[in-house]
Amino acid sequence: MAFEPPRRLVTALGETAQDGDDWLERLPEAVERAVAARELTVERMHVPGGRSGLVLMVLRADGTPAVLKLVPPRSRPESERAALAHWNGLGAARLLDPECSDGALLLERLHRDVSVRSLPEAKALLEAAGTLRRLWAPPPAGHRFETVAERTGRQAEAMRGSADADAEVVPLVDAALAAREELLAVEVAPRLLHGTFRQSKVLAGDRVPWLAVGPDPVVGDPAFDLARLVRDRVEDLIASPSGAAVTRRRVKKLAESLEVDQERLRGWTLFRAVESGVRALRVGRGQDAELLLEFAGWL
Repeated sequence: MAFEPPRRLVTALGETAQDGDDWLERLPEAVERAVAARELTVERMHVPGGRSGLVLMVLRADGTPAVLKLVPPRSRPESERAALAHWNGLGAARLLDPECSDGALLLERLHRDVSVRSLPEAKALLEAAGTLRRLWAPPPAGHRFETVAERTGRQAEAMRGSADADAEVVPLVDAALAAREELLAVEVAPRLLHGTFRQSKVLAGDRVPWLAVGPDPVVGDPAFDLARLVRDRVEDLIASPSGAAVTRRRVKKLAESLEVDQERLRGWTLFRAVESGVRALRVGRGQDAELLLEFAGWL
């Protein structure tokens, strides 16, 4: 199948690709195999698409619309498959090919151009938080999902290296790393988390009004999952003269609505904002880094 991958995907993978990674070159063949194995008809490619994988609008053999998603191995597609299978449509798009293991995912089709971000901010946060609550299930016995401690441990090492190269971020990195240590020192009941949850990851559906897509699942403290939602629409927060106060109110409101400890939510929000900001600096996205690090300074 000959096609040109979306430019957004090519750019994003170029920021993170390891030496010798030829996933994009092999993508047309992978699509052909996945389509043939599932007896699908390709309607179109979703453009501009996401930053982590290719999404195709397809029809199943019986004419049912669906979505075929392919992501590189480093994005852990089998972990996403396992999480979607465990949720079984509760709060997330339903997995339609649970027996397949070729790295592709056949999913319930949602309205990909309609996310909760299209709603007024207060309503968007309410709907997103309600969706997130449904995802926080106890992890399956014997699971092989990455834990919050493991994921943030890798991120912490990268943050230390970046701080050595840029002295200006040292105070924020130190604060973020200290917050992580304090948070991990206290055990909380682990839950299966979405891992990369934000408003744009919640799409309109037909089966229920809103469903999550695109998890990078992790097991641990629910406050870690909620933290990414706190900084949604960060560009609007930064542009607002009352952005810092709005952020603090958002932390309080989200913590209360989802029965999460407010200080744990603040700490994970700080860690995740600094980690994202430092990573943006590392790959040359200076404007994004500036927004994220200013936001982190409010916490």
